[in-house]
Amino acid sequence: MKISVIVATYNRIDALDFVLQSLETQSDLDFEVLIADDGSKSDTKDFIDSFKLKSSLQIKHIWQEDLGFRLALIRNLASAEASGEYLIFLDGDCIVQPDFVAQHRQLAQKGYFTTGSRALLNEALTKDVLSWPGWDFKKFANHLLSHRLSGGVNKYWPLKIKLGDGSWRNYKQFVWRRIKGCNLACWKADAFAIGGFDDTMTGWGHEDADFVFRLHNSGLIRKSGSWSTEVLHLYHRMNDQSNAVENARRVREKILAKAN
Repeated sequence: MKISVIVATYNRIDALDFVLQSLETQSDLDFEVLIADDGSKSDTKDFIDSFKLKSSLQIKHIWQEDLGFRLALIRNLASAEASGEYLIFLDGDCIVQPDFVAQHRQLAQKGYFTTGSRALLNEALTKDVLSWPGWDFKKFANHLLSHRLSGGVNKYWPLKIKLGDGSWRNYKQFVWRRIKGCNLACWKADAFAIGGFDDTMTGWGHEDADFVFRLHNSGLIRKSGSWSTEVLHLYHRMNDQSNAVENARRVREKILAKAN
């Protein structure tokens, strides 16, 4: 099974650099990387071109003009370019553990999709990590307890203990909780069957919940990726959430329509 990791980015080269470095260290290397670029400036393209020259990763850069927050559309464009049967959606500020792809592969199952989990790094720890010469998971893991006790990261045990697959991961019905588009995986055919992300939803917020609801509504079973696929989400300032209320309303309308 070929996997395509779709990394969304927008004008944040330092974080993207560490994310790509973390993908280079995967125990499972049978995947490609598609960088879904929502209108970054030319320096991001220059960085990606330079990174590709020295990396063993298979990297494609898909860019669209900056016309505001259009994450749904750029993810769809990148999905169309993907050669993998299975898609993992990742954000360009989410560093992955060395077994990230392997854990997602273990959870991949026909008739299912996986909503992964994340550990949040605070501003100080994020600044410290990005000051390193390069990404070093062993260095981070060796100091994880102190990071947790100091409040630098909000999780400890889910980053230390990995649990296997099982029916306990399966959601019985749609719930809005714990849907993170920064760590989400599904079969490409299933994504295309529902028309991908709703690219009429612009601005920050809830395009991931809409996508998950429609996957669920199509008859697929949602599987939790917690205690398995956690990513390290670097701190960033809050996005403009002016469209979040409208996007949430549209998702609720679909849920109510299904219920009735």
